[in-house]
Amino acid sequence: MGVELGIWQGEHESRELPWLRWWDDQGNLLSTGNERAEQEKQQAEQEKQRADQLAEWLWQVGIDPNEV
Repeated sequence: MGVELGIWQGEHESRELPWLRWWDDQGNLLSTGNERAEQEKQQAEQEKQRADQLAEWLWQVGIDPNEV
């Protein structure tokens, strides 16, 4: 499967402890479901900000972004 179980020191569930975590075969820590959800939420917020900025720019140059 290319994964291994290892000890990770960090905060999880509001507690700073050594935790068992999964790592890939290159030594990269694999994200938990909650971590992935938070990353996706942050990415969606960034994409919304970018879309809002683009829409504002289109309005400024006289283009209705709803018609593009």
